[in-house]
Amino acid sequence: MQRALILAIWLCATSAVAQDFTTLKGHGGPIMGIAVDGDGRVATASFDNSIGIWEGGIPDWLEGHAAAVGVVAFRSDGLLVSGGDDFSVRLWSEDGVSRVLGEHQGKVTDVAVSTEAGLVASASWDGTIGLLPLDADRAPALYPSLDEPEPRFLEAPGAVNAVAFHGPDMLYAGTSTGELMRYDLAGDAMLPLVRHGFGINEVIVTDGWIAYGAVDGATRIVDHDGSEIADFTLDRRPILSMAYHADTHQLAVGDGHGYIMMLDTADWRISRDFRATREGPVWALAFSPDGATIWAGGLDDVAFGWPVAALDAFEPGISGARSFLRPAEDMSNGERQFMRKCSICHALGADASRKAGPSLHGLFGRRAGTVPGYNYSATLTGSPILWDETTVDALFDEGPDHYVPGTKMPMQVIAAQQDRTDLIEFLKQATRASVEHEE
Repeated sequence: MQRALILAIWLCATSAVAQDFTTLKGHGGPIMGIAVDGDGRVATASFDNSIGIWEGGIPDWLEGHAAAVGVVAFRSDGLLVSGGDDFSVRLWSEDGVSRVLGEHQGKVTDVAVSTEAGLVASASWDGTIGLLPLDADRAPALYPSLDEPEPRFLEAPGAVNAVAFHGPDMLYAGTSTGELMRYDLAGDAMLPLVRHGFGINEVIVTDGWIAYGAVDGATRIVDHDGSEIADFTLDRRPILSMAYHADTHQLAVGDGHGYIMMLDTADWRISRDFRATREGPVWALAFSPDGATIWAGGLDDVAFGWPVAALDAFEPGISGARSFLRPAEDMSNGERQFMRKCSICHALGADASRKAGPSLHGLFGRRAGTVPGYNYSATLTGSPILWDETTVDALFDEGPDHYVPGTKMPMQVIAAQQDRTDLIEFLKQATRASVEHEE
């Protein structure tokens, strides 16, 4: 009888855990950023150039960025701000339409929203921090003329990886050169608070402390004068993501080895250390409004939500099994070139795909920029290029940025002629096989 009761309790607990574990499926590329609003809606930013807004596991897709979307953040009113590899920062309306708040000269790596200041701060690899007005009647110290406040850009020592507000006037930033910078926005003062020596990727700021994570794996807590409070550095690097839930005193830290370390900030101890991925990094983290669920993203095209209280009950969820990571000996040279250079952006089949680029189904003999439903750059819309052995070879010999300047395609060069020849032969067979199968 006692054994049966124990079994029943165990089954109930297991069932509850299973119900709380959640996956959000639908993207066509890795998950680069995650945010959660006060109503529990989850926003996911992906390499596939899109943003998913998830309610009850059902996505609304936001399309507007011309390259991978790396970061998302909700305003207090539930509107979304995003930044991408297209150098732009966008604000999204309730009906899914976006407007550009500002543009950098390099990839946007982070965004932070201050409702008090009416600003979005954006971090970029161009070595600047954008101060982008959301409202014309805010931030008078920054914008004395309130008619049409313009974006303002602050200089930083190196590429900027992370930004975080503290109140309306104080901004902190982590740089690739290892500085934790403090900017007094009202007084136009800039101070290097910490000189870490390795690039700082993540910054969390509260009234009592500042947490930062760095390329060398450092996870450190300092006060607002830069003095160390705690050090949770483990032999895992780099630190790639952080999330904080104030009500439950939880600080989550994601790293390049695929772990999520949970810190209890009430007494500064490691409460859990969970391997979230079988392969690859944890690029994005966010807590649910009640702090009971931690959302994470990595190499998979899926976002995962784990119940914090039962993390130890789960095996790693993110597989990291990208096709381009298959063992080289399992593929021909042509397929290997496709997997490494093309597969993350392009599918081979005719079925609809949310990948960043159009399907290569029926590639040879097709004019560039003509796959129905794909939002091409102006460079390829109406292009005279006809894809054949010669033009595909030239594309990878010169690189897309030289062969078709202005395209959304990332720079990809295949230097060896034999590698290009093998790729072309693979593509001819793979795209033709899909056509023959369809017929």
